[in-house]
Amino acid sequence: MTARPRLGAVEFLVRDTARPLLVLGPSLGTSVSALWGDAVGLLTGAGSAAAGVTTGELDVIGWDLPGHGVAPTPSADELEGLSIADLADAVLGVVERAQARRGDVGAPFWYAGVSVGGAVGQRLLLDAPDRVLGAALICTATCFGEPSGWAERAELVRRAGTPTQVEAAARRWFGPGFLDREPQVALRLLAGLQTADRFGYAAVCEAVGAHDLRGRLGVVGVPVVAIAGSADPATPPAKLEEIADAVPGARLQVLDGAAHLAPAERPQAVADLVRELVRGRVTA
Repeated sequence: MTARPRLGAVEFLVRDTARPLLVLGPSLGTSVSALWGDAVGLLTGAGSAAAGVTTGELDVIGWDLPGHGVAPTPSADELEGLSIADLADAVLGVVERAQARRGDVGAPFWYAGVSVGGAVGQRLLLDAPDRVLGAALICTATCFGEPSGWAERAELVRRAGTPTQVEAAARRWFGPGFLDREPQVALRLLAGLQTADRFGYAAVCEAVGAHDLRGRLGVVGVPVVAIAGSADPATPPAKLEEIADAVPGARLQVLDGAAHLAPAERPQAVADLVRELVRGRVTA
């Protein structure tokens, strides 16, 4: 890679150092705003009292993958040889810009990411252990399957665009009945997939295909909660159980009926789990 990938940066609520900073990561084909939008209000103060967090206690920012959401159209230099580690390094840049406004550049932060966003969270835990206070790793995996399958998807999308992925994504992303119950939520997520940059999407596919941290998470020394959807065909609960088993003291939580985009499908449950993490109810 000859250029650091440019990510989108979304400041949902940034105030000052009196509040913990939470960083949110997206899934492939989604924008962080579409994926986390319904959970953000809960995370910034409108959540359930049962989580024990007072109104306004969290600052929250998010990031978008190259060519997704508010991220600029990526250059070839940014995408050549793109890896999950490159994305994690770029996330630190997004965090530092937000921290410059808060006055705490270089301070540790909390993290929650979905799928590829969860893979980035794993890399942050390993590559920048002094920067991450704890992480919610959601609908993700230490290894997402054979690289050849990801390479085939990347080639198709480079040639024909991200609309080729919409039908399969609708089956993979949402649990039984969700499209009927929440059509507006589903449509905003699928619309984001259709407009994602095809080259950025393809490069991230290849990065996901090369991601393999099996046997490496035992050194993580901060609190981790692994969140699975019981109906997720892409990263089934066994994948999250593997993470929870690997990280000392980690907690596994399976959300009944959810599939691959748990923050959109079950925003209250995910927000409560993340806030419990920040409040110290999940301990390493």
